[in-house]
Amino acid sequence: MLQRGLNWAAATLVGVFGFVWIGVVVFAAVEVSVWARIGQICFGAFLTGWALYKASLLLRRSEPKFVPRHRRVRARA
Repeated sequence: MLQRGLNWAAATLVGVFGFVWIGVVVFAAVEVSVWARIGQICFGAFLTGWALYKASLLLRRSEPKFVPRHRRVRARA
């Protein structure tokens, strides 16, 4: 449970950071070349996209993929 909460916190933090990064590049970086702005905006978009991808994985993963069984229990044929 704690791991899932930390995963959500990390995805949220990265997404917000990417969004703020784009805002800083667009509004505060005035003396920067156009190519540098494009590169920085792509980086911010990558971070935001990664966070959205991880959030979609966290929403999809509701069932455990591995169900442990006792060693002595054998499947019936």
